[in-house]
Amino acid sequence: MLRVAVIGSGPSGCYTAQSLIQLDPEVRVDVLDRLPCPYGLVRYGVAPDHEKIKSLQGSLRTVLEHERVRFLGGVRVGGPGGLPVQHLRGLYHAVVYCVGAATDRRLGIPGEELPGSWSATEFVSWYSAHPDAADAGFLRGVRTAVVIGVGNVAVDVTRMLVRGAAELRPTDIPQAALDTLAASGLTEVHMVGRRGPAQARFTTKELRELGALPGTEVTVDEADLALDPADPGALPAGPRRNVEVLRAWAARPATTATRRIRLRFFLRPVELLEDGGRVGAVRFERTAPDASGGVTGTGRYEDVPAQLVLRSVGYRGVPLEGLPFDPASGTIPHQEGRVLRDGVPSPGEYVAGWIKRGPTGVIGTNRPCAKETVTTLLADAPALGRAKVPEDPVAALRAAGIQPVPWDGWLAIERAEAELGARLGRSVVKLADWDALLGAARVP
Repeated sequence: MLRVAVIGSGPSGCYTAQSLIQLDPEVRVDVLDRLPCPYGLVRYGVAPDHEKIKSLQGSLRTVLEHERVRFLGGVRVGGPGGLPVQHLRGLYHAVVYCVGAATDRRLGIPGEELPGSWSATEFVSWYSAHPDAADAGFLRGVRTAVVIGVGNVAVDVTRMLVRGAAELRPTDIPQAALDTLAASGLTEVHMVGRRGPAQARFTTKELRELGALPGTEVTVDEADLALDPADPGALPAGPRRNVEVLRAWAARPATTATRRIRLRFFLRPVELLEDGGRVGAVRFERTAPDASGGVTGTGRYEDVPAQLVLRSVGYRGVPLEGLPFDPASGTIPHQEGRVLRDGVPSPGEYVAGWIKRGPTGVIGTNRPCAKETVTTLLADAPALGRAKVPEDPVAALRAAGIQPVPWDGWLAIERAEAELGARLGRSVVKLADWDALLGAARVP
């Protein structure tokens, strides 16, 4: 009987576990996660007001409650205080790393380190109650914000910046974040892309949500739309619909809304400007389409005042101590899911998800990615199964000083979050720090 550890309980980890139990009738799977809570970015990356996407937790839950799958939270693998990769490898016949892409890409421009400059990932973690996130005073003294990027994450953070308390109160957003957003004096958000509307990465559904926000006006510069050389009729369906929505907004008369979202295109950030020791403005260079579908600088600049800058230009994988890593792609080298060490497949080590292929695709893209890795793993199973491994790796984890949070511990966290919501006159409210989570899970 094969024993497999899956590292990470987000979509790629859960789909890997699901493929394993579907394709092998005897395999036993332990899904390990650094956090005491499962579901990865579905819990900590999806905006609180996107209940439909968050409902995916139900299907992931079904996998983790399967009789041959076991959730073990609070288990750090690699790095300081973590279980060494080689130690973990000795506890299972195979280990599949589904650790995602934990950091963000940088702009690489002067002033990026100024107070008031953050990654969208850090802001999302804060309002999603990630226990590693802190209230960094994101909105303190902020009147205008700039969001750099035109993908769905950029749309999410833009929307959350202007959401009112009445719309967020029914969600599971932590109380401190709700209070901060409700008290914010922010009145304007610029969401900026270096290329044109036809190249924007957001989906039409996400884009349209911006136009439905109460008390908020969305503006688009007609000159940006005119500058885009793409023929809307020749575009794929998604970009074509995006351009149609943007054109409709550009044609609308101005309103007296209290908050405003400005969608800007053909602007490339070149510097964050200081004012009083923190970000005071973003300097952009106007770009123009080139002949190859990209953009080129024009030498014309524009300064946009802002006390908060959020960069949303993509995720990036990080090295895991004890495993090979390709810094160029931000992934673990692999061949059909087999980890490659010095170009040679490493027996019993596999990858799936973003750490395998890079931060591409949607949640459902993880299904075929996981299945490919599992198919490879099971082809190796006859050789892998000959190794002697412990009957129950949990005893070895405890001997190493690790106290895993079992599924019952996660259920206790769920109950505590429901009780907190009831006390606050809301629905479920997330616990936002390690002490509260581990206390609820009854882990000493």
